[in-house]
Amino acid sequence: MPMDRKILKKRIKTFAPLLFGIILVWLSLATATADERRLLWKNILKADYYWIILSMSLGFLSHYIRAIRWKLQLAPLGCKVRTSISFFSVMFAYLSNYGIPRSGEILRAVTLSTYEDIKFDKAFGTVVSERVIDLFFLLIITGFGLIAQTGKVVETFSAYDIAWSWLLIIGSVLMLMAVLIYHKLRRSSTKIAIKIRSFIKGMIAGITSILKLRQKGLYAIYSLLIWVLYLAMFYIVKFAFPETADLGLEAILIAFIVGSFSISVTNGGIGLYPIAVGGVLAFYGVSSSSGEAFGWVLWASQTALIILLGGISSIMLALMKK
Repeated sequence: MPMDRKILKKRIKTFAPLLFGIILVWLSLATATADERRLLWKNILKADYYWIILSMSLGFLSHYIRAIRWKLQLAPLGCKVRTSISFFSVMFAYLSNYGIPRSGEILRAVTLSTYEDIKFDKAFGTVVSERVIDLFFLLIITGFGLIAQTGKVVETFSAYDIAWSWLLIIGSVLMLMAVLIYHKLRRSSTKIAIKIRSFIKGMIAGITSILKLRQKGLYAIYSLLIWVLYLAMFYIVKFAFPETADLGLEAILIAFIVGSFSISVTNGGIGLYPIAVGGVLAFYGVSSSSGEAFGWVLWASQTALIILLGGISSIMLALMKK
């Protein structure tokens, strides 16, 4: 019976975000009138796909630069990684995240340790530190967006009745729990505690590898390029729709921020991403049909890119292993 509960919990964690995304898609379409659904579909079909293809090209370039940046980060650990393996691992991990949320980070480290001479814990540590760097850049962009659009942000939070105090309370509780768990593990002498400490030690070595980089400036440039490309591939899609073509950078920036955070809620942002992006654009005078069409086309094109590159990567990894 306990095993059944574990399996059930695992399946809930795996399928709940996907189910939530599907429900959001259904609700979005069910609550819309027949004319709104027809107009949404019309806007999607009439989009200028030159800009969509250009956006996908920028997306591909950002993924490739991420693979090169990862190689740079692995060098201080004494691991000379092939660019092909780094890129295939990154894309295979992205594809995995669409099936099982947050599984990509682990799979990426497993894939690298399978094909290259590096331990899993160290490889995983570099992935964690990379995520920390990405979060840092996202928070900087969010800060700029909040400063540039303070009035709109306050208006949005008021409209959706979002309380800042609850966010602070939840964050504080999570930090306190992390500190308590750390102290308990540090003092324990059980086998599992020793294994966890050993794993954490290896992971820290991977995380701190960024401090040992000989080319810190180049790593910073790669990191900046990745996020510039992310913004650019989002921004240029506005030219694919007549109603969004004249939107300013500030509107696109807020939509980008909200869309970025929505990706972590459901598998790859399915369902929620177009709604979130469309909701933000509505505050800037864009109709719901055009705003959601913008979100759907952007989400679908980048998802198609990841499915394509992830699928090719999985095949190439299998062939290279053979």
